[in-house]
Amino acid sequence: MTQNHTAGMETSAISVLKRAVELDHSGRFQESLVCYQEGIQLLMDVLKAAVKDESKRGHFREKIKGYMDRAEQIKVHVNQLKEDGKYHEQIRIAEDATGYSYDALFKPYMSNLLTEVWVQDPYIRHTHQLYNFLRFCEMLLKASCKVKKIHLLTSQDEADNRQQSTALAELKESLSALGLTLDLQYSSTIHDREIRFDNGWIIKIGRGLDYFKRPKGRFSIGYCDYDLRQCQETNVDIFHTKHTKTL
Repeated sequence: MTQNHTAGMETSAISVLKRAVELDHSGRFQESLVCYQEGIQLLMDVLKAAVKDESKRGHFREKIKGYMDRAEQIKVHVNQLKEDGKYHEQIRIAEDATGYSYDALFKPYMSNLLTEVWVQDPYIRHTHQLYNFLRFCEMLLKASCKVKKIHLLTSQDEADNRQQSTALAELKESLSALGLTLDLQYSSTIHDREIRFDNGWIIKIGRGLDYFKRPKGRFSIGYCDYDLRQCQETNVDIFHTKHTKTL
């Protein structure tokens, strides 16, 4: 392993752990736990591969132990909140904020136990909304979990539902070829937006999946990479099923 590569890994670890501490201090514990775990692994890789100086090795071990202890405290805290049915976390996405791609937003809640997803969103109708749902499905496909079924409850476009029906039928066929089932249902009365995972997590986004701003142009930054796409202001509320069992 080259010195430059090692330095890059160490820089990445510092960046991820800094983000973990920021999330920790803001009370976003599940997200911070994921960042702590990733950062700790990066530091351990650096320690194993490149650190020869014993004093520096001791410094790395001390840092790793401190982060591991904090990660374990958070894990116990989160598990207790889930057990008591009291887990609730809120993320405020500010106007024009970036860094909130579907992967960034949903990854902390997608454990290996996740196999089934329910999406309730009345506005999966127009072209950009249909592409949003397609990107959400692609995100699930790329994740380490093994999702086998996706349920979509949405409303039909009353003016002209041909594009909506054709697009969702094509997506259903495409997912089926990859071993996933898409269950489509329509309702003319739904209003609320929520996404449920069968590992217990519930994510409610004020704007549903449609919280990204229109890009300024087809060759503008953020057109392809949604981590760089500006967002509209909205709130994201995260619960665990025990917290909502009486709803």
